[in-house]
Amino acid sequence: MLDVYLRGDVERISPEAPVPVVRVRERRDALGGAANVAQNVSALGGTPRLVAAVGRDAAGLRLHGMLNDIGAGTDRLVEVDRPTTTKTRILARVQQVVRVDEEEDEDLPATDADRIATAVEEALTDADALVLEDYNKGVLTTPVITRAIARARGRQLPVVVDPKYRNFFAYQGATIFKPNRRELEAALGAAMDLDHPETLPATVARLEVEHLLLTLGERGMLLIPARGEVTRVPTTAREVYDVVGAGDTVTAYLAAMLAAGSTAREAAVIANFAAGVEVGKLGAATVARDEVLDAFDRLAREPA
Repeated sequence: MLDVYLRGDVERISPEAPVPVVRVRERRDALGGAANVAQNVSALGGTPRLVAAVGRDAAGLRLHGMLNDIGAGTDRLVEVDRPTTTKTRILARVQQVVRVDEEEDEDLPATDADRIATAVEEALTDADALVLEDYNKGVLTTPVITRAIARARGRQLPVVVDPKYRNFFAYQGATIFKPNRRELEAALGAAMDLDHPETLPATVARLEVEHLLLTLGERGMLLIPARGEVTRVPTTAREVYDVVGAGDTVTAYLAAMLAAGSTAREAAVIANFAAGVEVGKLGAATVARDEVLDAFDRLAREPA
């Protein structure tokens, strides 16, 4: 996705309708969606291989250039006959006035989905981890998901999934499955009893994944394995300025840590520190390794 930020001032109300008139002073383009996960992987020292669908339009060209700038490469971007998903946020100084989405989100045709799946399989030939970042935009269809996980598991690679509701139960075999509480409860049709986490492994068994990492905002995270003890990971955020992009940062750090050989618990703790740094920044931002280390050192120096 391409994220566009138009920032300006409001000095009057439109004579055409009771809405503010924003005089734009600044435009900023940013990598969004799975591209933001890729730039977080790049920022922490990894090499992302982004497989995605883009349109044959100006937004797609802009994404090509921005991805090349961060060293992500664009040889696995699949051009399709639909517009590149673009989200334009109009801000009066720091207050968002409105967001405009330009997209088509029905499932890709079978021929395009096959091109996506083939590109994923090729990218996994000598990769160290697989991230499936789902935004319900029609790219991660069930055949694409199944082929991607099968290839990754065939090479014994860790698989990190950030799901959405459309294919929520299609990710069997994932190493870490990372919904937020609202997404999980909507998919299950039931509220979660977080005060009695011993009941939660049954949910993991239903999803057929190895670990469920439930993100809880200011309450931190819960790491729930299919077998074993549930781990609470408290938030480390000092100041929450903007939560946009925090989930992408967590996903990138989980995958990088697992690729480097960490346990799921170690990956969750470090990803949680990265999220605590990210929410202190405006918009979807990257978090470098040194920032995570500094956040850890600060917490270690605080009195008990």
